[in-house]
Amino acid sequence: MANTHSIGEFAKRIGRSPSTVRLWEQEGKITPKRLPSGHRYFDESDVRAMLGGAPVRRVTVVYCEVSGSGQKNDLVSLG
Repeated sequence: MANTHSIGEFAKRIGRSPSTVRLWEQEGKITPKRLPSGHRYFDESDVRAMLGGAPVRRVTVVYCEVSGSGQKNDLVSLG
């Protein structure tokens, strides 16, 4: 099936963990579609509904440490 996502793929697309998606299903907050085999799947309409039409904003945090004051100049501010 084109543009369908497993629970793990769906979770990644919406920026959550698979366990959170499973919890939301148990709480009745979302209802996945099911294959005849019983496996859950989600499609693009489910992704759009969860994101509200907006992309997920991710923030990356980097931590750097120097061993001594002589290495301080080796760090560059990226801004």
